[in-house]
Amino acid sequence: MNGSLAGVQPYADALKAAEMSANLIVCPPYPLLSAFAAALPKSVSLGAQNCHARASGAHTGDVSAVLLREIGATHVILGHSERRADHGETNADVAAKVAAALSAGLIPIVCVGETEAERDAGEAVDVVQTQLRHSLPDDFAGLVAYEPIWAIGTGRTPSAADITAMHAAIRAALAAHLPAGGPATPILYGGSVKPENAAGILALPEVGGALVGGASLNAADFLAIAASAPTV
Repeated sequence: MNGSLAGVQPYADALKAAEMSANLIVCPPYPLLSAFAAALPKSVSLGAQNCHARASGAHTGDVSAVLLREIGATHVILGHSERRADHGETNADVAAKVAAALSAGLIPIVCVGETEAERDAGEAVDVVQTQLRHSLPDDFAGLVAYEPIWAIGTGRTPSAADITAMHAAIRAALAAHLPAGGPATPILYGGSVKPENAAGILALPEVGGALVGGASLNAADFLAIAASAPTV
């Protein structure tokens, strides 16, 4: 719930002026989607932060994937840790939303991650792999984002070894669950990515990009992170 209508054009202009080679996706709050759709350069994709599992109906306060696609979105974030925690979304709920997104022609960005208690109990890999198995339908085609929830607001920072180990576990789960597309599904890292740590994180094995949180609110910081992405 950040940003403002007045800030859309300056943000879009900054992205346009930078002419980045990295693949960028901007996922603003619902009320700003149409404004961003009109302002963003064609090289930058537009995503939403959530969608409903149904294509239409009496679901006051929710938004369908069909409508998101109609106003210009190409991607949608699903199963974010804050949705799972604040709204009680289950893996089954996420899977239903993923199916709706795919049906509407959106590319889902599905988030997985473990809590501090789960990591301390040695359950991190099991928790994340279970989320993957039950959140992704067999025909999944999209991106996966790993969020170490235990590192958000706790003062604990994931090490390169932590990130590498979990991304390897995610790749193994994807390859087993989705034999056709799993080995090539991009895996994003989403734990407090900042300009000062982005290059090191993006260079790690199986890290195919970043799901940027607070640092994305400032266009300069967002662009600095994007500039850290390895060239292919």
